[in-house]
Amino acid sequence: MKKTLDLKKSVYELIQEYPEVVQILSSVGFSEVENKVAQHTVAKVMTIPQGAAIKHIALGHVIRAFRKAGFAIEGREAVGFAGPEVAKNREERKAELKKMLLQLHDGIPLEQVRQAFIRSFSHVEAAEIMVAEQELIQEGTPIEEVQKLCDLHSALFHDAAGQRVQNPEEVEQMLRNAYEETGHPLRTFKRENDVLRQAIVAVKEDLEKGTDAGDSLGKMSDLAIHYAKKGDLLYPLLAQKYGVTGPSKVMWTVDDEIRRDVRLLQRREFHEEIWREEVKTLVQRAEEMIYKEEHILFPICVRTFTQADWVQIYKDGEEYDPAFSLPAEVWAAATAGKAAVLPEGWEDGKIVMPGGSFTVRQLTAVLNTMPVEITFVDEEDVNRFFNEGPKVFKRPMAAIGRDVYSCHPPKIEAMVRMIISEFKAGRRDKVERWAERKGKPLFVTYFAVRDRDGKYLGTLETVQDMQFAKDHFAGRS
Repeated sequence: MKKTLDLKKSVYELIQEYPEVVQILSSVGFSEVENKVAQHTVAKVMTIPQGAAIKHIALGHVIRAFRKAGFAIEGREAVGFAGPEVAKNREERKAELKKMLLQLHDGIPLEQVRQAFIRSFSHVEAAEIMVAEQELIQEGTPIEEVQKLCDLHSALFHDAAGQRVQNPEEVEQMLRNAYEETGHPLRTFKRENDVLRQAIVAVKEDLEKGTDAGDSLGKMSDLAIHYAKKGDLLYPLLAQKYGVTGPSKVMWTVDDEIRRDVRLLQRREFHEEIWREEVKTLVQRAEEMIYKEEHILFPICVRTFTQADWVQIYKDGEEYDPAFSLPAEVWAAATAGKAAVLPEGWEDGKIVMPGGSFTVRQLTAVLNTMPVEITFVDEEDVNRFFNEGPKVFKRPMAAIGRDVYSCHPPKIEAMVRMIISEFKAGRRDKVERWAERKGKPLFVTYFAVRDRDGKYLGTLETVQDMQFAKDHFAGRS
């Protein structure tokens, strides 16, 4: 009897249909599936493509294992895994992309090239494709040509259920709807990009005329706010909740580099030829990032995030300064919903400790009164608590319950992992560092939190604005 594996079904359904699915999945990296509890919980809401995305296991590898076991595969996810004729390394991927660009240039129908794209890249993460495209640009391929490849990307992205997403026309309509809806977070991001585009044009005009571009470059500085919101509100949600890691792996690092270069070039006193060349490179990278946002990142978000996700993004976004002096818009959809209802009298509940007791209301007020930003991460490396109030380092409430590492860009993530690893191993109890934001000195401290027996319970981060101390000692001198 023919065995058919439907990739749209949940893992639980497939196990009920074919018990050997457990062993096959375990052999390719899904060891958790052998756990009976997992089979009756997570497996009921997880498809194989979704699980592969979350665990970073190549879907092609999984499909080939099932085919080897005699299964026929149903579902458009299986397209492109008929054989080994796929791009295997970075150089081959670049060669394939160049070949497809030529095909598009020569008038080969988009759908025909799209099928070739699926065959070559279905097993490759979006992050790797974006790296290959970036290298093509760096090697001299006009960005207008590379941008044509974005029409092919839609063949690779999946929605939260592990099924193929809407066709490009439907996604375009979803984007237009979001852009036209007053207050929608994507509309806000798009409005900011529109202003940034104007600033970039002004810089380029100054460079072409040979006039000083310092003032026009200064008008780009608020891209730091735009990028911060992307990094805090979009990338972690895509990676943690939906297993879409490409943007956080590639775009986040580039965001930080662009933001750094704007800051450093603005500080440069002399605007000589080398400065002008660096500014030219900077505005090109910023322009490329706008395109990547509007043709890769935003389409992924609009077809992946739920309405509840967008509402939380909107609410967390209210904590950020307006970028480019754009007036904030009220999003009716976010304000229409009812606020979460907590049990009556919850603030009067008592918390008894060795040194005394608090009501929840009192403890909340005490923590919010302290002149420091507080973040607590538990022993499982999960964000558990932020105190309330304005923050230099934004802490969106959506990050509560989320892996702490996903909330940091790649270059910072390594440092956070090192600190927590040192705390867990008992090699350190505290790490201190100084930082500066908007000209103000900040004192950041990481504490290992341990119980009376020395058992590690988590990490506490405090951030304190030290401008008061700087002013005090400056006055004394």
